[in-house]
Amino acid sequence: MTANHRSVFSRLNSPIQDLAQQLRSNSIMNPLKELLNQGQSIWLDYIQRELIQSGELKRLVEEDEVRGVTSNPTIFEKAIAGSTYYDKCLRATLAKDPQIAADKLFEKLAIGDIRAATDILRTVYDEAKGGDGFVSIEVSPHLAHDTAGTITEAKRLRAEVDRPNLMVKVPATPEGIPAIEALIADGVNVNITLMFSMKHYEEVARAYIQGLERCSNPEQVASVASFFVSRVDTVVDSALEKLGTEEAKALLGKIGIANCKVVYQRFREVFHGKDFATLRRRGARVQRPLWASTGTKNPAYSDVLYVENLIGPETVNTLPPATLNAFRHHGRVKGFTVGEELKEAESDLSSLKKLGVDLNEVAEKLQADGVSAFANSFDQLLGAVEEKRKRIVASTEFLVSM
Repeated sequence: MTANHRSVFSRLNSPIQDLAQQLRSNSIMNPLKELLNQGQSIWLDYIQRELIQSGELKRLVEEDEVRGVTSNPTIFEKAIAGSTYYDKCLRATLAKDPQIAADKLFEKLAIGDIRAATDILRTVYDEAKGGDGFVSIEVSPHLAHDTAGTITEAKRLRAEVDRPNLMVKVPATPEGIPAIEALIADGVNVNITLMFSMKHYEEVARAYIQGLERCSNPEQVASVASFFVSRVDTVVDSALEKLGTEEAKALLGKIGIANCKVVYQRFREVFHGKDFATLRRRGARVQRPLWASTGTKNPAYSDVLYVENLIGPETVNTLPPATLNAFRHHGRVKGFTVGEELKEAESDLSSLKKLGVDLNEVAEKLQADGVSAFANSFDQLLGAVEEKRKRIVASTEFLVSM
């Protein structure tokens, strides 16, 4: 690592700084690598230009088996508004067009990061023969209920980024489901997001399979089904605490993981059964479950709860920096945990229903709230970009350069 890189790390925000310090230690066996041995890929749920330019993302890929990157409006808002690392690019773009709209200006920044990240992950993509090494970019959350708009935007983003290991994120809303099928049929790699229930999973798996059946080259398409975890526990735990009974308290912190376990079992039935056999012979890949929202929100729970208990083959776990750091430091790989204690998981879900907590109702609200939250983050992001545009255009330095 160069002296310049060390100085860059000294200015990183604390999660990344801690991550860099921990990962430079070779004295501890790295459990992140053990996860890959279990058939699970770890993706980093974070993107920032400094992470790319400092060489840290490349090092994570080469030394710690990070095999993908995900992004969303909230991540980009924090990266762009909270640092100066984009200012040089902003000035260069504004010098050509000082009145460029905030959304177009943001897209230039985002696509620059996404292209750079996909280039770093390209070695993983090639080694996995197109099955891993992806970087995800999200269509505008304002299109979550617009099927045609989502299809058009996803195809446009694919063309703009122009990298084979790009995945376009599409939410599993009722309007998103037909868009997913159409995009898969057209050969677009899709990361389906905001999934919270078995109903969501069934619809997404069906859309993927139907899309593959219409696709002329199914062997060239990859997809993940992003199933959210901690957000489920946050809402369900609140309902259980209000009930306050011993039966309710016994389920605290269990439903998010139980939900994933039954979905994983369904994944195995769908993609390793007769229904997928014909597509498998045509070279089609399974649609891997991706565990999302795996940063622990309740401080009473282990900070690696949603990593240790969701390990299994043909899965992805996307981790924010703090969780990645924590798992490398003290995580334990206990084997095929997502496939264990299935009957107990089913019993927990049954007990929840008997207590009057409707998990499907919770899931629909979480999805709606997620769409709204991402839309708000996207608007805040554009507001931050617009403020930077105004400040740079009004600066003496910029006016002199013009």
